[in-house]
Amino acid sequence: MTHTLTLRTRVGAVALAAVVLAALAVVYTVRATDRGTTPAGASGVTLDNTPGLYVRTADGTIAALAGSERKPTGLSCRRFYAGAAKSVCLTTKPGVPPRSQAVILDRTLKPQRIVTFGGTPNRARVSPSGRMVSWTVFVSGDSYAGNAFSTRSGILDTQTGYLIKNVETLQLTLDGRRYSASDVNYWGITFAADDNRFYATVSTRGKTYLVEGDLRAWTARTLRENVECPSLSPDGTRIAYKKRVRKGTSDPWRLHVLDLKTLRDTPLAEPRSVDDQAAWLNDKTLAYALPGSAQGSSDIWSVRADGSGQPKRVARDASSPSMNPGEGTRRGQGGVGAR
Repeated sequence: MTHTLTLRTRVGAVALAAVVLAALAVVYTVRATDRGTTPAGASGVTLDNTPGLYVRTADGTIAALAGSERKPTGLSCRRFYAGAAKSVCLTTKPGVPPRSQAVILDRTLKPQRIVTFGGTPNRARVSPSGRMVSWTVFVSGDSYAGNAFSTRSGILDTQTGYLIKNVETLQLTLDGRRYSASDVNYWGITFAADDNRFYATVSTRGKTYLVEGDLRAWTARTLRENVECPSLSPDGTRIAYKKRVRKGTSDPWRLHVLDLKTLRDTPLAEPRSVDDQAAWLNDKTLAYALPGSAQGSSDIWSVRADGSGQPKRVARDASSPSMNPGEGTRRGQGGVGAR
């Protein structure tokens, strides 16, 4: 009898300890997530009251630029992007293997929804209205410059809650013919104002293409070869992108702008290799990140979109530029979920 009670006591103690440890683990996970994605609450920065350029600073936090002043948002993100009504913060969740999260934020920069997936955060975009959100992660390797990398891109309709975990199921038309292959990868999604049309890079058989996609029809067609990390202009007429102009080097790209009507492109006045998805500051100017003077650092530069002028440094020790247009941006009527 004594032995039975002792055994029961031990089992009960172990079970209680397991419950306590599980509770502590849950608390730690939630708190760790909060530290990485929740605003501190003291800054008062919102998408409405602080339009302008948002950047990721050297310590991984997001700040709004107001002249030479940086207004902290309280967010810690690997990548950040803002639309008129919502923004997205890509962050890494600790664990083995590590996971990534897309934290969808409202106008006040408070989390509304968290989507968890595998991979390393790389690109993020929000449609002009704020309805559609996309992200791209590396799932093998860590650079577009290597030959052994793979990407995954997802899309969330924040209005309907419809989630597309991987856009590789798109019905792709390449050079006028239906196309399917096991090596197809998509990245760098950028949305049009109608919340239905989008542009992205697709790669297959060692080549990259610009594709125009239709969310409701769930189709995409190639428009031009050798286009990576597209970014649609605010007026919807041009695509800024990085073009591979040198092979077998560590600096293969140069920024170009493509006219969607004529499909003629213009090399920009930035001669350095830009490995970034450029952000439009307005219809005439682009912003992008380049390596800084210190190892591992980066600075944000701007250049005119017509090929004229000279590059100008916008912010030191910063990356992930995103132009928040503030209130008054036209809202789209498209979206997904009813294909």
